Amino acid sequence: MNPQAAYNMCCKYQGKRVRITDNCGNMHVGRITKVDNRNVWLMPDAGGYGIGFWGFGAGAGFGYGIALGAITGIALASVFFI
Repeated sequence: MNPQAAYNMCCKYQGKRVRITDNCGNMHVGRITKVDNRNVWLMPDAGGYGIGFWGFGAGAGFGYGIALGAITGIALASVFFI
């Protein structure tokens, strides 16, 4: 998926729970909280990753960023997928 297509898809699904596959084969599941011209910010369903995740530092409160160029697939996550 090219970065422009990934950007458009992320904008369409902003605020929704999605499953994103990156070019390393990793799957990320969570709610899209923010989209900019380089990254999509994803808030995972549960847990945190320490300082910088829930409200301190750069990107505070948005979750974690995934580069648009690294995204190979985006799909709405069903309630049954964990």
